[in-house]
Amino acid sequence: MMRRREFITLMGGAVATWPLATRAQQPTMPVIGFLNPTLPDPNEGRLRAFRQGLKETGYVEGENVAIVYRWAENQFDRLPELAADLVHRQVAVIVASGGPAAVLAAKAATTTIPIIFNISEDPVKLGLVASLARPGSNLTGINFISGELVAKRLELLRELLPGAMHVAVLVNPANASNTETTLRDVEPAARTMGLQIQVIKASTSREIDAAFTSFERERPDALFVAVDAFFNSRRLQLANLAARYAVAMVSGDQIPQKSAD
Repeated sequence: MMRRREFITLMGGAVATWPLATRAQQPTMPVIGFLNPTLPDPNEGRLRAFRQGLKETGYVEGENVAIVYRWAENQFDRLPELAADLVHRQVAVIVASGGPAAVLAAKAATTTIPIIFNISEDPVKLGLVASLARPGSNLTGINFISGELVAKRLELLRELLPGAMHVAVLVNPANASNTETTLRDVEPAARTMGLQIQVIKASTSREIDAAFTSFERERPDALFVAVDAFFNSRRLQLANLAARYAVAMVSGDQIPQKSAD
């Protein structure tokens, strides 16, 4: 199975080979719109892989392709406005990265500009595409399926901690659709396993700190972190706090490691 970075490199290649084929009709340098609900810094490695994917198909940012970045800075309600701005700029293609909220905002903004996405949930269930084999409309992309493994991740946590009874579930209320999906899957799975869950909400770095501070009183046996673009951007903070408070944690993404490349 390919690593996530390889998937994103592949996505960069897909951007270059599909939507930019319209470049012959465009007298100026083609422009890619990049939409993400979080911040640039936590996505540095993925952006590097994305640019590498473009480069491998002959596109170099600033030389023969331009990229307009729109970051919502963890304010998910800004995504529709940012998507509309990319459409207004008449970009050749929109890359909606960082979860369903960005993709849905882009989808609502245009039915003609090609949209490429990477998400952790089933795009058919979300109504993004007609089917995996034939997406239809102006959307296509990659599903990492991590969101569909919510119950399996909880099961794995229980196997690692067979004595666990009380599990805190961290969700991001600013990402309403993702929170709804996570709780829809985790609650029945917890009942089946005989686990008691406590839903903890955080949509800022300070609220994450406050959530862990509350663990001194609540004393959960483990922490289950929802797959979420904001939590992914704060994964180092989450890992450090879990170690400080000695709370076993399972999350939807790996902890960042420094790379030589």
